[in-house]
Amino acid sequence: MENYPIGRPGKPWSDEEKKQWRELQQVKRSYQDEVLAKLPEKIDGFSIFQYGALPYDEARYPLYAVVSESMDESKPTILVTGGVHGYETSGVQGALLFINQHLTHYADDFNFIVVPCISPWGYETINRWNPLALDPNRSFMPDSPASESAQVMAFVSSMTLPIAVHIDLHETTDTDNSEFRPALAARDGVTHDEWEIPDGFYTVANTNNPKLEFQQAIIESVRKVTHIAPPDANGKIIGADTVSDGVICYDKKKLFLCGGMTNADYVTTTEVYPDSPSATDEECNKAQVAAIVGALNYLKQH
Repeated sequence: MENYPIGRPGKPWSDEEKKQWRELQQVKRSYQDEVLAKLPEKIDGFSIFQYGALPYDEARYPLYAVVSESMDESKPTILVTGGVHGYETSGVQGALLFINQHLTHYADDFNFIVVPCISPWGYETINRWNPLALDPNRSFMPDSPASESAQVMAFVSSMTLPIAVHIDLHETTDTDNSEFRPALAARDGVTHDEWEIPDGFYTVANTNNPKLEFQQAIIESVRKVTHIAPPDANGKIIGADTVSDGVICYDKKKLFLCGGMTNADYVTTTEVYPDSPSATDEECNKAQVAAIVGALNYLKQH
């Protein structure tokens, strides 16, 4: 892997190198226009709730969730999160599409908390990290140093009912190998091998409680919209063993991932591949919706 333009090989970044990195980042798209403007002003049975704002610019980066107005103890509570990694566009746009087109269809069966864009600075600058060169999706821990993670954790933990299901929407992109893994290696003063970027959709289950039937229901729902990622020559996807078709496992709590922030019984992380020559942006957004819908339909039956 080539040396990264910031820092020296084998030496972790100081605050000075992190500042150099931050100064290179540029706004490339609008959170206001592409995310906030797509939030409906009103949805029957739901409130559009501002749970916080990012300290880098509170006016520019308010944080919103769509929440069931009356949380019913007899219904399972579903948490849907998008945009933990701001550059993973279909996670954000898929969550918005679900809010606008499908949310009310499931309101009789479930309570909902939908957070479409946890990392709006990352969305605007098309970044995996926040301005402090921290990965919010490795920061779901007590006293989190990442404001994105800390604020959504505090918000979710303030809910009166436990989370039964958490669906976290992500992408795996070619820039994981070309930019973000080299940056991580440089920041930490280590080496990272490239892995083969899988062409297609897959899910990441919880190692300790994978719920493979649930994961497979999501895979089958998404298969109607886009193709499922095959394993590489070693039977792996992004370095992890496939445990069933299009499914791998991570220990989400141990890695401080967004998917580990609750004690939900059913947890999945979706991974769409937007750089596939056979997938459009719209297809990727619809794949995220198909994942959510597949999960909800499975839960209604079980």
